[in-house]
Amino acid sequence: MEGILTTLNDLIWSNWLVYLCLGAGAYFTLATVFLQIRCIPDMIKQISQGEKSEAGISSFQSLMISLAGRVGVGNIAGVATAIAFGGPGAVFWMWTVALLGSSTSFIECTLAQIYKEKDRDTGEYRGGPAYYIEKAYKHTAARPFALVYAIVFAVSMILATSYFLPGIQANGVAAAMENAWSVPTWVSAAGMSLLLAVIIIGGVKRIATFASMVVPFMAVIYIFVAIAVLFTNASQVPEVFGLIFRSAFDKEAAFSGLLGAAIMWGVKRGIYSNEAGQGTGPQSAAAAEVSHPAKQGFVQAFAVYVDTLFICSATAFIIISTDMYKVFEGESEDGAVRYAGSLPDGVPVGPGFVQEGLNSFAAGIGPSFVALAIMFFAFTTVLAYYYMSEVNFAYLNRWVHNDTARRVIIWALRVLIVVSVFIGATSTPGSAWALGDIGVGTTAWLNIVAILVLQRPALQCLWDYRRQKKAGHDPQFDPEALGIRNADFWEQRKADMVAAGTWRS
Repeated sequence: MEGILTTLNDLIWSNWLVYLCLGAGAYFTLATVFLQIRCIPDMIKQISQGEKSEAGISSFQSLMISLAGRVGVGNIAGVATAIAFGGPGAVFWMWTVALLGSSTSFIECTLAQIYKEKDRDTGEYRGGPAYYIEKAYKHTAARPFALVYAIVFAVSMILATSYFLPGIQANGVAAAMENAWSVPTWVSAAGMSLLLAVIIIGGVKRIATFASMVVPFMAVIYIFVAIAVLFTNASQVPEVFGLIFRSAFDKEAAFSGLLGAAIMWGVKRGIYSNEAGQGTGPQSAAAAEVSHPAKQGFVQAFAVYVDTLFICSATAFIIISTDMYKVFEGESEDGAVRYAGSLPDGVPVGPGFVQEGLNSFAAGIGPSFVALAIMFFAFTTVLAYYYMSEVNFAYLNRWVHNDTARRVIIWALRVLIVVSVFIGATSTPGSAWALGDIGVGTTAWLNIVAILVLQRPALQCLWDYRRQKKAGHDPQFDPEALGIRNADFWEQRKADMVAAGTWRS
């Protein structure tokens, strides 16, 4: 089975996907005129000012769900894996894909807002790639193909987020707890499964509330600890940056010849970590209550920075500044050790790199702190995955007209993800990561191709937002004025505001 997974993974994660992710990010960066740098004030303002309603959550809560999905095991174990198989230079390529991916995230999340709709059962906002792929071509000759493509995406996302990806997070939690406190994996699996079941029954608002409390708290503490390590090793900071940049361009003798591996692992783990273009962020973006789609696009663009430039960088600095890492040839732990650093023998690739790095800073705190960080990060990620699965189930449920049948399907989803967490926690790490990479790669292929084709409405939204902002107005979205069809929610919103006399002409 592992051989089959490896072959399939290699096929999906060929160099072409790397080129597609980097190329799309570079293109959207130019098309939006470096939005990810130019519009940082808009990003921060919208995070602090977003409102919520009965149907939608606030921009901040949407950001927290998004970050819950982005900030997980990949920010700790994933960074360690990238360094182990690509050298320190892989960190630079993670930064690169994050900077470029911020513009990609804006496009996909703005599209999700444009084509969102209200769920007929819950009244909550729903949206994402499946919705915008179908609705953008609703009244065109391409509709049959778009519909099939949307269904394929929805099914792929359900499989990825309800079974493949949760296993990685659960596996990371179980491994960290066993290493830190000798907790048997089945005990961790049972505990996670039970808590997950309790929270997801409450729906998106309970998920958003939980994520809003946990994610900022844990992220701030994690970054604070990384800063403490950096201050302790302040003399190493210039060398850490220098090593990362030299290795990224094959200029460091110890890691010469690893340029291809550095790019591949940096991009792969960068995409897995920040999820830009993967199609997962748009689900939570669509749930937000905003007056203009571009507003939530800005918020989700900023999420990429928080994930990779802050948290992943914190992990990398802990590992590299303390010299607690190994680099292998052949992109496998079976390969020859290119660089052993100060890492004790027997520490496998993954969270152990960070744990040993923290132990060198303050003996004894590494295993427990990393275990706690992974527990919180990974568990909130699983919650976000459930929400993404539910949104795509809701998309497919639109063709199920029996209310009871729709409820049964949602409950079946809840059982599936709880079971997948238990199985993932007790599986081998290799199988868990392989399945996760297959899920991420498949949805990334489908979504990036889609948004390259569907980009125009998102770009129109950006320029419309800038025009209204320049005129001194709080931007309000009118799809008809921009020639955007099938944005049914926004058309109805305008009609309601006109009837109430609150629409600004």
